[in-house]
Amino acid sequence: MTTTKPSLVILAAGMASRYGGNKQTESFGPSGETIMEYSIYDAIQAGFGKVVFIIREEFSEAFKATIEPKLAGKIETEYVYQSLESFSGGRTLPEGRTKPFGTMHALLCCKDVLDAPFAVINADDFYGFDAFKQAYDFLSNGIADGKYACIGYELKNTLSDNGSVTRGEINVDGAQNIVSITERKEIYKKEGKAFTKEAEADLELPLDTKVSMNFFCFTPEFVNWSEAEYYKFLDENKTELKAEFLIPEVADTLINSGNGVVKMIPTEAKWFGVTFKEDAPVVKAQLQKLIDEKVYPENLWA
Repeated sequence: MTTTKPSLVILAAGMASRYGGNKQTESFGPSGETIMEYSIYDAIQAGFGKVVFIIREEFSEAFKATIEPKLAGKIETEYVYQSLESFSGGRTLPEGRTKPFGTMHALLCCKDVLDAPFAVINADDFYGFDAFKQAYDFLSNGIADGKYACIGYELKNTLSDNGSVTRGEINVDGAQNIVSITERKEIYKKEGKAFTKEAEADLELPLDTKVSMNFFCFTPEFVNWSEAEYYKFLDENKTELKAEFLIPEVADTLINSGNGVVKMIPTEAKWFGVTFKEDAPVVKAQLQKLIDEKVYPENLWA
C-alpha cells in the first residue's frame, strides 16, 4: 500500500492530424472547459494528488495560459516536453521524420518527474468518474512494481459515428490478467455491428469486446524498464518515418517477456472523444447532458 497520492499523467503532445486543430486546448464545456479538464476534475474528486502534462514545448505558453489559472490551488501541476530527439541515446534518427515516436515515448519523457504510482490517459478522451475511482483504488492498494492495470472499456462505448478508429483489444486469463493487447486498426460501425479492416474479409468484433483506451496504471519502474525497449525500437526502425512506440504494445511486451502482469479492470463508464472534427458537436452535447443530470457543475472551477 502506497502512502504517496497517485499522479495523473496526461498525454497532450499529439499532432491531431485527423482532427485538423489543437483539440487539447479547444473548448467543449459550457464555460470553456477542455475535455481533459473533466478528467482532471474527476481525478481530483477520486483523490489524485498531482497532474503531469506531456506537451510540445512550442505550445507550452498557450497551454499553460489556458490551464494554470483554472487549476491553481486545486492540484499540483508539472510539465514535461516531448520532442523527437528525447531519449535518442546518441542514435541518428530517421531522416525526414518530424513527429515524436508515440505515447510510450511520451511517457518515457516523464521519467525524471514521476515519484509516485500514476495513471496515464489521453488529453482528448472523456473517461468518466468511475474509471478514475477504479484507477485510484488500484493505485492506492493493488499496485506494485511489475503489477499494473489497464482500465477496460466495452468496444460499443468507444466507437465514432464519423470514421474508423484504432483500439487495443484486451484478452485476459481467468484471473483477469491481460494475456495480450492486440491493436485493431480501422474499426468501424455498420448496421449496429463493429468490424475491423484487417483480414482479406472484414472481421466482425463483438460489441462487448474489452478494449484499451490508453488508461493505464503503472509505477515509475515501468517507465524505467521501458527505456531499454525504446532503444531496441529505435535500432529496429532506423529509417521508418511512421513507426511508433506505443504504451499498449510495450505493456504487451512486458507481459509476454514475463517481466510483469497487467490486470484488466472493467469500468461501467462510457467513453467519448474527438478523433474527427465531426465528433466535436457530439461531445459538447454529451457533456451538456451530464451537466443537466448534475454529474458536473456548469462551471467546473467556479
